Amino acid sequence: MKKRFLFVLALLLVCSLAGVFAGGASEQKTSGVAARPTEIQFWTWRPEDVDFYNSVIAAFEKQNPDVKVVQNAIKNTEYNTVLAASLSGGSGPDVFQARAYGGLFSLSQSGFLEPVEKWVPSLKDFPSAALASATDEGVVWGVPAVGQTMLVFYNTDMYKKYNLQVPQTWSEFLNNCQVLKNNGELAIANGTKEGWIVETLLGVVGPTFYGGDDFYNAVVAGETTFEDPRFISAIEKMGELKPYLPEMYTGVSYTDMQSNFINELAGHFLGGSYEAGYFEAQNPDLHFDIFALPGIKASDPKRVSVYADMSWAINANSSKKEAAAKFVNYLSSVEVSNRMISEMKMVSWTPGTDSSNTPFIQKVLSLQEEGTPYIFLAGFRFQQPTGSQLFQAAGQGYMSGQMSAKEVAASVQKGIATYYAPFQK
Repeated sequence: MKKRFLFVLALLLVCSLAGVFAGGASEQKTSGVAARPTEIQFWTWRPEDVDFYNSVIAAFEKQNPDVKVVQNAIKNTEYNTVLAASLSGGSGPDVFQARAYGGLFSLSQSGFLEPVEKWVPSLKDFPSAALASATDEGVVWGVPAVGQTMLVFYNTDMYKKYNLQVPQTWSEFLNNCQVLKNNGELAIANGTKEGWIVETLLGVVGPTFYGGDDFYNAVVAGETTFEDPRFISAIEKMGELKPYLPEMYTGVSYTDMQSNFINELAGHFLGGSYEAGYFEAQNPDLHFDIFALPGIKASDPKRVSVYADMSWAINANSSKKEAAAKFVNYLSSVEVSNRMISEMKMVSWTPGTDSSNTPFIQKVLSLQEEGTPYIFLAGFRFQQPTGSQLFQAAGQGYMSGQMSAKEVAASVQKGIATYYAPFQK
């Protein structure tokens, strides 16, 4: 019995030691497994650009296998609300597209943004005009990404079919629209269902008629108001487009507008230069070009609204700022910025980019020679109610026939004057 007991005890000891050694081997094997990559969330307001950013993310992850990026593209009209709610709740994305000017500063002043200068060394080389769109109280809160220009896209095949020429006067533009309409074509793709696309119409039509920088600088300084006859005239010119918009245009949404032009149902699309890449991607056979809306006389400057569109921002509450900063530096690199120029047809702020092989961007830059700030976005989006909010609501009223141009101007002026000191003299 005693021998049997000693045998069992020895057997247990051998098994125990075997387990220890096996455990050690197992531990060594486990320690050799590569650590999981840090996962960060990346949000945009452009569902149209999901494929592009997926490609960018794939290239980034190949170069940075220690970071995994998950993209979430939210409808642009819902983005601000969803983002603000998420950030307010202490969560939200690690990296995200942030609006420029007042749209960005409302987030920075709420403590939601991480100052980016210490994370992005190349910021020192960015143009001052671009940095101004992301700088509040001397702190840069986002890396300026792209600039946009408000202009007219036109279907070149339709122009050839009806022997139309790029208009040099306002009456020539309206005549082109009438020719298209007389031939059963939709002259202009735009609708007014969403307020921001009414502001887009003003951004394309307005500058030539209210006087570009002269009016912009005067109204920002409080030397004139939005009830200035020049601004009222610009609204009225926007109203002259009504006969050439789609039937029941007050119910035509942004995506409807895009569909009208992409599917070659409309001769013109009034919007931002940011549309070009999406148009090409959706219909490679679509032939289009661009021009700035002309004035009353051929000699009048053909002005366009220009603005900084977005910045790459880092969530101040992110627990993964080093990984987030890696991705932001990649997004703002020359490599990605050149892709944005060539593939998305966007003007990039990143120093060192090359647009010489992208004729569309070259033409946009030439139109920018008569550029002026996108008036409500650049000048009056810093307090509530913003100029954009006021004009969008009143502009929809005007386009639906419920308000006059003078009433629109008065409504905008009254709303901004509640807080804007230069209007309170």
